[in-house]
Amino acid sequence: MSTIYRTRREQLLTAFTEQGIGAGLITSPTNVAYLTGFMCNPHERFMGLLLNADSKEAVLFVPLLDQDAAVEAGFEGEIVPISDTQDAYAILGGRLSASLGTFGVEKHALSMIQGETLGLLLPNTDFEDLETAILGLRLYKSDEEIVKVRHAIDIIERVVDYAAVHAKVGMSEIDLTAELEYQMRKLGADRPAFESIVLTGTRSALPHGKPGAAKLTHGDYLLIDIGVQADGYCSDITRTFVIGEATKEQERIYETVLAANMAGIAQAEAGVTLASLDAAAREVIVEAGYGSYFTHRVGHGFGMDVHESPSLHGNNQELVRNGLLFTIEPGIYVPEIGGVRIEDDVYIRSDGKAEVLTSYPKTLRVLGG
Repeated sequence: MSTIYRTRREQLLTAFTEQGIGAGLITSPTNVAYLTGFMCNPHERFMGLLLNADSKEAVLFVPLLDQDAAVEAGFEGEIVPISDTQDAYAILGGRLSASLGTFGVEKHALSMIQGETLGLLLPNTDFEDLETAILGLRLYKSDEEIVKVRHAIDIIERVVDYAAVHAKVGMSEIDLTAELEYQMRKLGADRPAFESIVLTGTRSALPHGKPGAAKLTHGDYLLIDIGVQADGYCSDITRTFVIGEATKEQERIYETVLAANMAGIAQAEAGVTLASLDAAAREVIVEAGYGSYFTHRVGHGFGMDVHESPSLHGNNQELVRNGLLFTIEPGIYVPEIGGVRIEDDVYIRSDGKAEVLTSYPKTLRVLGG
C-alpha cells in the first residue's frame, strides 16, 4: 500500500521540478492523507508533510498524541512528533534551508498567521502555490480509489433503503436524520460525508436546507441527500420520495428531474465538455417549463472530499477525461410544492465510457403514509 503513496509523492516532486520549487509543505489533512496514507484531524495543532525536491526526503510532522497512529498507517518516511509544549514552527524551521529559492505551500489551506510565520522563517524565499498540482493528481481516480468509493456507496444505499422502509408520517426530519446517521455508523462508515439533508413538504424546495422539526405528512415529498466517508473516500446520493400519494404535478416534476438525470448521464463520456453535461440535463427541465426552478450546477467531482474538481456547470469547457468521478444531480424546486433532486455518482472508465456507480432505484417510490 505504501507504494501508492510513494508514487503520488514522486509525481508531486516532478511538479516541484517543473515549477522550480526546492521544497514544499503540505498542511491540508486531506492532502497529507492522499500523499502518506495517514488520516488525521490535528484540530488546532500543527501537522504537515515536508517534501524536498533534491533529496526526495519526506518528513511528516504530527502532534505527539498522533505519533503511534502515523506509524500504524505505514508512512515510510521520517515522522517528527511535536508535543503541546513545543514550538512547532521552530522545529519546522530547523529543517528548512534559507537558500531554497522557491517554497511550495497550499495557499488556500494556510491561515494568514501561518503564512506570516513561514515568511519569517524563509525571509528571502518566494512562495509558490502547490494546490493546483496536488488537486491535479487527485482529479483522476485509480482503480484502488474506486474500490473504496464503491464501498462508501454500498453503505449509503443501504441507509437510503432503511429510510424508505422506516420513514413514517409524524416523524420529524431531524429524528429521521438521527436514525440514518446512526445506521451509517452501524454499517461501517467513519462519518457522514457532509451535513445530511433530510427535508419534507415545501422545505424540500430548499436545495441545501437543514433538517428541522417539520414532520413527514401524507402527500408531501421527502428529499434525502446523504453520503458517508469510509476508508477515506466519500459517497453522495440523493433520492426523493412521496409520502402516501403523489399528485399529478408532483409526478410530472419527478419524471422531469428523472429524465434530466438520465440525459446528463447519457451525455457523459470522454471527450465532451463538462458544460455539455449540464446543458443536456438543463434542456430537459427548461423544455418542461421548470427552467427557473433549477438553480444550481448539474454536478461536482468528489473523492476524498465530497466536493472536489471538476465543477459541472454550463460555462466549464474543460473536457471529460478517463478517471473523472462526479455527480449528476439535477433538481426542480417549486416553493409552494416542494423539491425533487435525483443524484447519481458517475465514473469515467479507462475506455472513456461512463459507469453509474450508484444503483438505488430511481422510479418514484411512494412510501406508506
